[in-house]
Amino acid sequence: VQLQASGGGLVQVGGSLRLSCAASGRTFSRSVVAWFRQAPGKEREFVATITWSYGSTYYADSVKGRFTISGDNIKNTVYLQMNSLKPEDTAVYYCAADPRGVIIRSSSYTYWGQGTLVTVSS
Repeated sequence: VQLQASGGGLVQVGGSLRLSCAASGRTFSRSVVAWFRQAPGKEREFVATITWSYGSTYYADSVKGRFTISGDNIKNTVYLQMNSLKPEDTAVYYCAADPRGVIIRSSSYTYWGQGTLVTVSS
């Protein structure tokens, strides 16, 4: 499976962006899909995940209430709606699929998108 992340850009504090993660090669229908992010000089950190077949979601505390992860079966795409953005949200955002192990650990994931840069200016 190949993942294509898109939707990043420059936004002011308090603004919104929607990231997309499109899959090719197979469907997400039985997958766990997650978003991670990596700021300059920092380790990659978990942001959110969705278990496609159940529609269940889980968020990092730092984004809970501001970010929403969702999926579109027809488009085979997972979205990350980001609202009330803060400067500390600035990072390269990656989507990932099919974890084997703890779903909030980046090392658990088999497939990765290429990353999309989100910059929040104050």
